Amino acid sequence: MNSLVPTPVNRRDRRARGRPLAGISLGYFMILLDMTVLAVAEPDLASSLGTSMAGLQWATTGYTVAFAALLLAAGAATDRFGAERLFRGGVTVFTIASMLSAVAPALWALVLLRVISGVAAAACVPASMAMIAQLYPERAARARAISAWAAISGAAVAAGPILGGALVGVAGWRSVFLMNVPIGLAVLTLARGRAVVCLRGDRRIDWPAHLAAAAVLALVTDALIAAGARAWVHAALSSVGFGASLVAFRSLEGRSHAPVLNRAMLRSAPVRAGLLAAAVVNFALAGGLFVLPLLLQQERHLSPFETGLAFLPLTVPFAASPAFTGKVVARMGPRRPILAGLALLAAGGVALAGGVFTDAGYPWLAPGLLLTGFGVSCVLPSLVAAMVEVAPVGTAGAVGGLLNAVRQVGATLGVAMMGAIVAAGVGWALLLSAALCVVAWSVFALARPAAPLR
Repeated sequence: MNSLVPTPVNRRDRRARGRPLAGISLGYFMILLDMTVLAVAEPDLASSLGTSMAGLQWATTGYTVAFAALLLAAGAATDRFGAERLFRGGVTVFTIASMLSAVAPALWALVLLRVISGVAAAACVPASMAMIAQLYPERAARARAISAWAAISGAAVAAGPILGGALVGVAGWRSVFLMNVPIGLAVLTLARGRAVVCLRGDRRIDWPAHLAAAAVLALVTDALIAAGARAWVHAALSSVGFGASLVAFRSLEGRSHAPVLNRAMLRSAPVRAGLLAAAVVNFALAGGLFVLPLLLQQERHLSPFETGLAFLPLTVPFAASPAFTGKVVARMGPRRPILAGLALLAAGGVALAGGVFTDAGYPWLAPGLLLTGFGVSCVLPSLVAAMVEVAPVGTAGAVGGLLNAVRQVGATLGVAMMGAIVAAGVGWALLLSAALCVVAWSVFALARPAAPLR
């Protein structure tokens, strides 16, 4: 009879952990939805606010710059002040900023609110990873939970272009931000309770160094956007500012007793290879989501809703494949799924570029989108599991911040660089992302698997 006792206890435990996991995943869903849902709204946004390509880039990158720049600080704050508190505060601010974005009177107001949303998103993501690590300390259970988190949040990528296209067609670009209000309220309701409360730590935070890191990313992004718009004086001034902020960051980081970057993690070649892979995946995804709607709507003359439907081959794998990837990672580890995903991404980029260069119809583009979707959905959950596994005890928030900061750096550079060369042709922008995927695959393949840092 005693052998029967653990079963109901385990079931109750799964139910108790399932509700907050759903809330955590829904929170990340909201953050990703805010990125992808705006992609198909670009032409309507440009027409409504009278903005240029550079303005469109800042409407997108204002969010990702703030997100990326503050993820490292948010990771440290998660370990210092407690993940659950930071997560709930971030969700609250994000929801309010989204509501205000829907009534933004001009581009400058929208960009400002997008920056605030990026700050709030930065507070949420490393905190969510720390909360999952708290909920699921066992390796196999944690891998499955991360895959469920990726599947639910990945549905945002699937829903974003279609839902955004439908909303823009009916009510304009402002409606895409109002979706976050009911989602944010649901997240605050679900993601609470003792199971997700993480203990505070005693980690110090070097705020001057973190602000210098944020300035580095913001200025290099501004320089790339200005160069793409051929505003050479602006680009030169931003480049000078970037160099100065980089020198300041290196000086502050060198003397800091609480450095921004986890030096023990960065000394590991496999960890560096994983971070490169994370940056390249987001480079390809965010850059593709920025340039492809311009191609489909301006050159192929699709409506916003038709553009959203055209992205189905890219987005469906985000909801469908992470569960399978989680089982593979739990059984075999994350290395093979990461390599397979990078190969699929490279193949997808080449296929898409070929379709653009030959002016082929949509049936040629669809396989490239499908390969890209499976590649991204294979790599990202595996990278999260790999980084959490090697994280030193008590640093899940900081490690989550590092991984997601690198991912958002990649996303920001993807929009900036692919947008900068889109004048030469969308195909060349897609070939650039495919080439970077090949480089990331090669670096990761040559790196030995990382051991946990304890």
